[in-house]
Amino acid sequence: MAMFRSFVSAAQLRQHQQQNGAAAAAPGESLESQFSCPICLEVYHKPVSIASCAHTFCADCLQPCLQVTSPLCPLCRMPFDPKKVDKSSSLEKQLSSYKAPCRGCSKKVTLVKMRSHISSCTKVQEQLANCPKFMPVVPTSQPIPSNIPNRSTFVCPFCGARNLDQQELVKHCMDNHRNDPNKVVCPVCSAMPWGDPSYKSSNFLQHLLHRHKFSYDTFVVRRQKDY
Repeated sequence: MAMFRSFVSAAQLRQHQQQNGAAAAAPGESLESQFSCPICLEVYHKPVSIASCAHTFCADCLQPCLQVTSPLCPLCRMPFDPKKVDKSSSLEKQLSSYKAPCRGCSKKVTLVKMRSHISSCTKVQEQLANCPKFMPVVPTSQPIPSNIPNRSTFVCPFCGARNLDQQELVKHCMDNHRNDPNKVVCPVCSAMPWGDPSYKSSNFLQHLLHRHKFSYDTFVVRRQKDY
């Protein structure tokens, strides 16, 4: 009977991956990662699915994409109708059924409760506290060059508002320039070593929401913590 239940669980998991467009699980991939949102990389919270491409995200993670005129799926970049985004009830049931070990204390936790458990798990908090902090390889007394580009704050390309970090720039443009049709240069991209200061984005708000919802520094720190 135990073997039969195991077989049924595996079949249900494969069915979930097919319905939600998920790739086949890699060898050794955890159950938690297989039920993780591709945007926040955490276990789904209030999952919703885009009808046209069947990709699934946390409701809060997808919300910024729904605030633009012509939204694109964050995963496959296909246009979709924001009115055809539905609550994924079948996935919510599976999140309530499956259990996975906590990455810190190894306690078996229902996936739907994994987020709240991790936030209060002392082992996970210890792991985060012990993550290595950035330190220069060799201390230096040389002066810092004055021509280093500012990649911490930016100027709004529409109105010239200054001292906006990436999140503030996104909010400022959404609040004040949602319907501005002008093509502008992205100040975040142009400040990067690979950026083209002459390239003008035809849909700057869409670009902001898809490319600069998070800070590059935050992304790098997050990937370091994952490893």
